[in-house]
Amino acid sequence: QVQLVESGGGVVQPGGSLRLSCQASRSIFSASVMAWYRQAPGKERELVTSITRGGVTNYADSVKGRFTISRNTANTMYLHMNNLKPEDTAVYYCNYVSSQPVNYVNSQPVYDVWGQGTQVTVSS
Repeated sequence: QVQLVESGGGVVQPGGSLRLSCQASRSIFSASVMAWYRQAPGKERELVTSITRGGVTNYADSVKGRFTISRNTANTMYLHMNNLKPEDTAVYYCNYVSSQPVNYVNSQPVYDVWGQGTQVTVSS
């Protein structure tokens, strides 16, 4: 079973920067895709950015040019956030997607895992 732990959230002023980390219990290169999502109060969870096993990245229009997804050679993925805006305030979640089951729930295979989330607040 894969476990994910996010860290690095906090309170930052507009224009500031943060780096979020997502540490997995196994190599992140065993995932087909890893991604960052966020959920603001009263809103649906939305995709922020993703990276495939081969290194292809994708960004939401709202964060292009400000956020960067990266990973180390082992089991940690990062989200570098620059020029933060109040509308970036949300709980940020790490997501791991595999082509193979990572868990079974009621005997049914589960192919993705979520972290517990880390709060990012952008406020003056």
